[in-house]
Amino acid sequence: MGGSRVLLALLLCLSAGSFLVRGEDPYFFYTWNVTYGTISPLGVPQQGILINGEFPGPRINCSSNNNIVINVFNNLDEPLLFTWNGIQQRKNSWQDGLPGTNCPIQPGTNFTYRFQVKDQIGTYFYFPSLGMQRAAGGIGGLRVNSRLLIPVPFDDPEDDYTVLIGDWYKKSHTVLKKKLDSGHSIGRPDGVQINGKSEDKDEPLFTMKPGLTYRYRICNVGIKSSLNFRIQGHTMKLVELEGSHTVQNVYDSLDVHLGQCYSVLVTANQDPKDYYMVASTRFLKQVYTAKRIIRYTNGKGPASPELPEPPSGWIWSLNQFRSFRWNLTASAARPNPQGSYHYGFINITRTIKIVNSASTVDGKLRYAINGVSHTDPTTPPKLAEYFGVVDKVFKYNTMVDDPPPESAEKIVITPNVLNITFRTFVEIIFENHEKSIQSWHLNGYSFFAVAMEPGRWNPDKRKNYNLLDAVSRNTIQVYPGSWTAILLTFDNAGLWNLRSETWERNYLGQQLYVSVLSPARSLRDEYNIPDVAELCGIVKGLPKPQPYTI
Repeated sequence: MGGSRVLLALLLCLSAGSFLVRGEDPYFFYTWNVTYGTISPLGVPQQGILINGEFPGPRINCSSNNNIVINVFNNLDEPLLFTWNGIQQRKNSWQDGLPGTNCPIQPGTNFTYRFQVKDQIGTYFYFPSLGMQRAAGGIGGLRVNSRLLIPVPFDDPEDDYTVLIGDWYKKSHTVLKKKLDSGHSIGRPDGVQINGKSEDKDEPLFTMKPGLTYRYRICNVGIKSSLNFRIQGHTMKLVELEGSHTVQNVYDSLDVHLGQCYSVLVTANQDPKDYYMVASTRFLKQVYTAKRIIRYTNGKGPASPELPEPPSGWIWSLNQFRSFRWNLTASAARPNPQGSYHYGFINITRTIKIVNSASTVDGKLRYAINGVSHTDPTTPPKLAEYFGVVDKVFKYNTMVDDPPPESAEKIVITPNVLNITFRTFVEIIFENHEKSIQSWHLNGYSFFAVAMEPGRWNPDKRKNYNLLDAVSRNTIQVYPGSWTAILLTFDNAGLWNLRSETWERNYLGQQLYVSVLSPARSLRDEYNIPDVAELCGIVKGLPKPQPYTI
């Protein structure tokens, strides 16, 4: 009788939903062997960085909340780190893979990255973050799919293709690095590649069945150039932008700036034959173009040699940005509308103006933010914070929030670490006084890109902000002589990189780290340092501090 009562009570608990069996989210394990190898993105053999013998590297395909475990074996002759462009690493900047957060993986050793992709449905990529290694390969796609119970605002496509576009240099990454170290620019690229090649001879990169719809995930993984992407004879319906579902506008072509990712739907509704997908440089005097073949499965002819023309001028590109809108009715990673977060009603607690500049220090080229050109100390600032030795490694807030005009003339080289109060709502203004387009990325967060205009910013410009449906994203461009405004809550404790995606600028100092410290020092806000974390610099050999607890 007693046993029956226990069974009845258990059944009642189950029916009421109060009895839960907890299980971890799925794990995906990868082993990466990183080596040098011969690649020919522009048809000329050169040394590249391969992952498991591949360029581009293996695609990471996972779903929201999956756990990713990647064991990286560094078989190069130089240190190595990987970073995960757009993956927020919630509470976990230990896995961010940048010299401000991690000690490099030394040659002949390995390191295991462990992170959870959380609730970020969308399109991302990874790349090697040290020096100029990004110019040599080691780049791959990273997609986070929706869990089965969470609908997306479009029907499942017939297939899902990753398209990594980028400019390319024939010189090796070590030669490019030496040129920058000597105080000179790396100059213009030598061409453009799409998934590791600039063109196809006969074999298609992708195939499509007549009448069916396909998803193309397009990322600009280059180091210097904005690119325009288009598909001969086809339109593209934009459905996702860096982790946010968008209002589904249709475009003939898309400007994809450095570090940016877009998802589009393309329907195979044209005559059955081959078509070119085209990526070409923007805002350069000389236009470089790459073209790869898309083939209909019942195709009956080659692609037309006449390529669709790219747009001209940056005003066209600015107007395209203004057409992007957040889909307020689409589900996010949880079953509620992604636009239910009303960012436009939150009071701004701090405004930070970011002004990029170029100058020389001791006769050598340097790039800066508000007059400060970042240099990486031998002890990663994140480790210095955790071990309580900041005063021996760097100083906080060497740059000011609102730089005077003369700050662009004099550059100071020092670690640039900005302290921002945990969970404050901050406005960042990117103001570009130069003649070249800029592209900026923030690790650890997404932000709302609320405005973009020519000229200089002032507080009256806030009346033009989009406070309703600006797209939540992680990378944004700033046009020449223009400004861009973003809004975000700094609620992800850790140390996070704000950087130029133009890699020579990044390498020569146009980046900073944002330190977001939780005063509670609690596991509710930030994870402890991993047991396998490498220690270097002045913290090497030190005992680890008391771990955080709840």
